[in-house]
Amino acid sequence: MLNYIGTRDRRLMQRVNNWHAPRWVRLWAIFATRGGDGWLWYSMFLVVLFFGGEHRWVTITACTAAAGAGVLAFMLLKRITGRRRPCAIAEHCWAKLLPPDQFSFPSGHSITAFAIVIPLGLFYPSLMIGMLFCAISIAASRVLLGLHFLSDVVAGSIIGAILGYCSWLLFA
Repeated sequence: MLNYIGTRDRRLMQRVNNWHAPRWVRLWAIFATRGGDGWLWYSMFLVVLFFGGEHRWVTITACTAAAGAGVLAFMLLKRITGRRRPCAIAEHCWAKLLPPDQFSFPSGHSITAFAIVIPLGLFYPSLMIGMLFCAISIAASRVLLGLHFLSDVVAGSIIGAILGYCSWLLFA
């Protein structure tokens, strides 16, 4: 099964790495991945802090706990798996971003995005669709920029969503 996934991952990586994406796709991918670097989440925490009403502190606590657990999870899993990044295997035709570390599996950006978005959206349902769009954009950008394989972001998104939901259950 892992061989099957790895083969598909490499095939998609070659297509993505050779795709000369339109300018708007390139800008969207870079903007999305930079949002996943943290400034988007800090901004959302400020919005919740000032306009979040009675649930603001529990929401920020749940999101922070899920994100913290996610950071620990991806740091441990990256060291255990040691999977090389796509950009370390083959050059990307337009994206020249440097990865934050050398290992690919799982995507820390995806884990963090979903770990924050799920409890945030469960505490404030009106934000769910917009925040899911942000999380999916961050995950997709990591593949488009050649920083992760598809399986890295799928696994990271699932791990993050589970951590986020568990954190919401714990703090709700």
